[in-house]
Amino acid sequence: MKTKKILYIEDNQDIGQWVKGELEQRGYEVRWLQSGEDVERIIYGCDVVILDIMLPGLDGFTIGQRLKKIIPSVPILLLSARAAVDDKLLGLQFADDYVTKPFHLDELAARVEVLLRRNGLEISDQIKLGQHVIVDLSRHTVTDERTEEEIILTGKEYQILMYFLRNPNQLLTKEQIFEAVWGQTYIDGDKTLSVHIRHLSVKLEQDPNAPEIVQTVRGIGYRVKQ
Repeated sequence: MKTKKILYIEDNQDIGQWVKGELEQRGYEVRWLQSGEDVERIIYGCDVVILDIMLPGLDGFTIGQRLKKIIPSVPILLLSARAAVDDKLLGLQFADDYVTKPFHLDELAARVEVLLRRNGLEISDQIKLGQHVIVDLSRHTVTDERTEEEIILTGKEYQILMYFLRNPNQLLTKEQIFEAVWGQTYIDGDKTLSVHIRHLSVKLEQDPNAPEIVQTVRGIGYRVKQ
C-alpha cells in the first residue's frame, strides 16, 4: 500500500514542526506549508489536507473553499483555536472535519484515518465501476478501460461521483446528494440534480437506457454499484 500524502498548512513554526514530525512517525508523507501560496498546484497527488484557519494572507476558509472547487474528492480537516459554533458551521460548509486547538496528536491522526477510510483510499487508489470504467483516486481521473480514453466530467459531475464512491452501494436520497454537492437545501421538484445524474450516466454507462453503474430508485434517489 502506498504511503498516504498529507498537505499540511500551518504558519506556527513550533506547532508545524511538531505535527509534521509526529505524523511522519505514523507513516505519512507530509508536505508542510506555512501559507496558502502555490497550494492550488501542490494539492494534486495529496490524499488529505490539514488546514489551519489563521494564516498570513489568505485565511484557511478561503483556501479551503478554493481547494474544494479544484479537487472536491480530497478531504479537508480544519484546525482552529476558534471554538464558536458559527465558525464550525462556516468551516463545515466545505471541510470534512473540524478540530479545535489545543488538540492531541492521537485524535488528529485518528480523524485523518477516518477521512481516508471514508474516501476508500485505504483499500485501493483505483475503483472499477461496471465492466469498463476505472476511477483513479490518486490522479483524479475517470477512464474508459476499453479505449483507454479519459472520460471528461464537469466539476459537479465529478463531485456527485465522488459522493457515491464515499458511500458505496448505498441508496442515497436526492436531498442527501444535493446538500452534499451543492451545499444547499434540496427543493422538491428541482431538476438540477436529475439533469446532472442523467449527463453522468450518459458518460459512464455502456447503455444509458439499461444502466449498470448509476441506478435510479424512483421516488427515492440513486446509488452506484461497486
